Amino acid sequence: MDPLTRRRFLLASTAAGGAAAVAAGGIGLAELLSTARERGSAPDDRTGRLVVVTLYGGNDGLNTVVPYADAAYHSARPELAYEPERVLRLDDALGLNPVLTGLKRLWDREQVGIVLGVGYPRPDRSHFRSMDIWQTASPAQPVATGWVGRWLDGTGASAEAAVSFEPVLPPLLVGERRSGACVAIGGLRLPPGVDTGMVAALGEVQDGESELQVRAAQAYRDLLDVDSLVRQADHREATTDPADRPVATATGGAVSLAAQLALVARCVEAGVPTRVFSVSLGGFDTHAQERVGQEALLGRLDEALSSFVDRLGRTAAGRRVTVVVYSEFGRRVRANASDGTDHGTAGPVFVLGPRVAGGFHGEQPSLTDLDAGDLKATTDFRDVFGALLATVLHAEPSRYLGGYLPKPLSLLRADG
Repeated sequence: MDPLTRRRFLLASTAAGGAAAVAAGGIGLAELLSTARERGSAPDDRTGRLVVVTLYGGNDGLNTVVPYADAAYHSARPELAYEPERVLRLDDALGLNPVLTGLKRLWDREQVGIVLGVGYPRPDRSHFRSMDIWQTASPAQPVATGWVGRWLDGTGASAEAAVSFEPVLPPLLVGERRSGACVAIGGLRLPPGVDTGMVAALGEVQDGESELQVRAAQAYRDLLDVDSLVRQADHREATTDPADRPVATATGGAVSLAAQLALVARCVEAGVPTRVFSVSLGGFDTHAQERVGQEALLGRLDEALSSFVDRLGRTAAGRRVTVVVYSEFGRRVRANASDGTDHGTAGPVFVLGPRVAGGFHGEQPSLTDLDAGDLKATTDFRDVFGALLATVLHAEPSRYLGGYLPKPLSLLRADG
């Protein structure tokens, strides 16, 4: 392709791509990365950033943070309970699921905080209603805005201040006047006669090109990088033993969590102005054959999170990132007849990162003092989000939590 034709093609395709992104209500990765290049400066190492990881389907907290020393746990789950010798022990009462070796390593480095017994008043066991409650921070009545979306409204931030790498924009990022942006990261599908070599050639910068043409070329390089990440994730999924794949329902996580977090890391290192990232992993509705399914999912979660936190520690900007991992509810204490568990209530929330105050926060719920067979929450979920609003986003929590005044949780180190 001669330089003149190439430049015309770049300009035309860039304009078309921008129009498509606007029409879809989202932005492309290249456009997001360009926000850092437009600033023409290094990343602001003092800016706190929050990564929200949603585990769709209702993760079984009791087989994630395991009360291995509690006889009631083994009695309620004779087939599902983990033997004490298999658990990765955190103290004399609780340990991690055996597949969470990366998180155990981060725990030993005091980079993992576990908030115990997190839930909300008057639990709802509907996936959709419960997820709506978590993302809007409004347990009493449905509202149309998410707590991050209200933060966008209150700060007057632009769309790229809160970004989702999920297929659709979650309610979490929707405000009344402003909303976050959804960045699509599906694999590259080329028309007949066009291969990745031709796309790579379009990404080569040539002498004498304008700033717009240089940015367009960068967009093609970004496109190939994203495609590589997604294809690697697809390859790992394809080579997984079918017996090790989750047997579960529910939504979320259409693209590998590892790929989503790799893109978050790239954005942080590039210095984009995004303060909140939303990513997800789905499939945690483990009504049957839970041990195999949940272990497969937790293994992916463990690999993605531990690699991500390791990468964060390599840069000053990365060390200002905090990760929170939650699910819409836990599971019932007693196993069902299908070697699984049904919808429950409270569960653990993980907080990770170089600034995190490692260790347990809150109180583990009793396995004998139950509410109709379910755990009684010991920590309100808004206490967790309130602490992150205050310490990561430097915002007044009650302003964005519907007037709720969160109880103090010291999730980040005082020197962080």
